[in-house]
Amino acid sequence: MTNNATHQESHHVHKIGWLRAAVLGANDGLVSTASLIVGVAAGDAEFNTVLLAGVAGLVAGAMAMAAGEFVSVSSQSDTENADLKKETAALRDTPEAELEELAQIYVDRGVDLGLARDVAAQLMAKDALGAHARDELGISEIVTARPLQAAMASAATFSIGAGLPLAAYAVAPTPQAIPVVIVATLISLTGLGVLSARAGGAGALRAAARVTFWGASAMAMTALIGYLFGTVV
Repeated sequence: MTNNATHQESHHVHKIGWLRAAVLGANDGLVSTASLIVGVAAGDAEFNTVLLAGVAGLVAGAMAMAAGEFVSVSSQSDTENADLKKETAALRDTPEAELEELAQIYVDRGVDLGLARDVAAQLMAKDALGAHARDELGISEIVTARPLQAAMASAATFSIGAGLPLAAYAVAPTPQAIPVVIVATLISLTGLGVLSARAGGAGALRAAARVTFWGASAMAMTALIGYLFGTVV
């Protein structure tokens, strides 16, 4: 027999808002900055030129990530708020119809009609809008849009990610700068994949392979462009 007093499950869905933005920011910071450095350096640019390009990419990228996350998540938040306003008006004007609507949702999930109506009535008596937001609209406190949180997480992790290939290039001997940046970035991407997978409760191997593959592909493409066109520009 299961002891309900001691039975506990650890879930990770409450992290989805900031975790998605943080992983996206760190991955983009690593890949875009490393690719920029490798591409410019492959075109025989001077050390200071490459470093300046990397720093400019870090600042511009962090601001772009913050702005993009804030705007996109704000749009999601606006849509959620608009739907909640409509639901508030419907609950005020046609409460009986809204109760039947909520009960039907539970019936569709396999609950007997009589019990579904009882459950809907009890939930609406306590928090009608919350019940409809959660079960009709799919909006809950856990997954609701938080624009500022997403923007700050994305910008901060982008800066951290971008700083790693920049630091690697700054300390590497000039002849080995490109290989050092590539290796450091691939190691960092692998670590990012493992950390993000563990934070989200997912498998580490697939996550690490996924981010490493796309990072390597991006650096290979920019290096090729640098080698082909760097001396021509």
